[in-house]
Amino acid sequence: MVRKLSLSLMLVLVMSLVCSAREIAGVDVAETLTTDNGTKLVLNGAGIRTKLIFDVYIAELYLEKQMESSKDIIADTGYKRILMHFLYKEIPPKKLIDAWNEGFEANLDAAQLATLKDSIDQFNAFFETVKSGDQVIADYIPGTGTQVTIKGTVKGVIAGKDFNDALLSIWLGEKPVTAKLKDEMLGK
Repeated sequence: MVRKLSLSLMLVLVMSLVCSAREIAGVDVAETLTTDNGTKLVLNGAGIRTKLIFDVYIAELYLEKQMESSKDIIADTGYKRILMHFLYKEIPPKKLIDAWNEGFEANLDAAQLATLKDSIDQFNAFFETVKSGDQVIADYIPGTGTQVTIKGTVKGVIAGKDFNDALLSIWLGEKPVTAKLKDEMLGK
């Protein structure tokens, strides 16, 4: 009887571990996480950013509650996290910055770009070479701004929700980096 109970408990434990993560390109993607300040977040969606034929990174979007609309996600004032697991062997900062700027320019008008110029420049200055296995995290912390962590080191905080809205538009805006990745991050 005790042996059957132990086996049942082990089976429940294994099943709960299996249900708590999914795998994308060999990387475990958590279904939930807790931030440093104790905020519990759920995975809204995740997918691979490809360019030409190369897998560049896995993008994960975490929110306080799941949402299906990109407009609702961007408008939401709660804690948000974009987590990128880099897959490509090595990307120098210039290529990263060019990609960020291309995403901002595709989704913001001239007035928004001008207003956010200093914030975008601050964000771009954080970047260094990233390699396969490295992570970049952009946390929107309500009342504080967007905290950027690269390879486990906090690089800084960019004040204001408007910058985070612009950053999210790279993946969720009218002209996302790819339509497929946008759908995946929206959980579709």
